[in-house]
Parts: sequence; structure tokens; C-alpha cells
Amino acid sequence: MQTYEIPRDYKGESRILYIFSIKGLAYTGIGAAIGGIFYLIFKVLGMQMIGIGFVIFLGLIGFCIGTFKIPDSKRFKLTEKTGGEGIDDVIKRWIKFKRGKNKIYVYLKEETKDE
Repeated sequence: MQTYEIPRDYKGESRILYIFSIKGLAYTGIGAAIGGIFYLIFKVLGMQMIGIGFVIFLGLIGFCIGTFKIPDSKRFKLTEKTGGEGIDDVIKRWIKFKRGKNKIYVYLKEETKDE
């Protein structure tokens, strides 16, 4: 008798604390670390609660960037072209585009009229 492996969906198994994927947790940590810099600045100024607010807010923004995808919609030009892709992938592509001095190489086929 021969054995066969049953295909499994491993998508949900990389979740930590159910809501955090590894990538989402990393982006949340990066956002909270940037917020920690603001926390230290506001702590010196005596406004510790505002600093904690920055940590939470920037951690939440990091979580959203690492977890959510751009919706697929035909209403806006951006969502039409990038619908279904992760927000972090779109941001990375935009940074690469800006580093390349805004160059886009497009192949155009010229139409000629015979007169």
C-alpha cells in the first residue's frame, strides 16, 4: 500500500496571537519603535501620555501596513492597478520608483498611416 500526503493550507499557521502574522508583528514592532523615539522626547518634556499615544498610533499604522491589502476597486486609478496587493509591497515599489528618478520604460508600438 502506498502513502499519499494530503495537501494542507499553511496560511493560518504562521499567526501569532491569532491577529499577528510574522510580517504584521515585524511592522508593528518597527512602528512602535519609531513611536518609542517620540515617547522619549515627550517624556523629557513631561508629556508622557502623548508619547504613549504616539507609540500606540505608530504601532497601529505599522500593523495596518503589514497586514492589510489594497481593495480591488475600479473607482480609483490606484486601486484599479494595485488591487489585491499588500500595502507594504506597493510602498516598496513606490520607493524603488522614486530611487530610479521616476523613470518608467514603456514599449510603444507606433501606428503608421499609408497614404
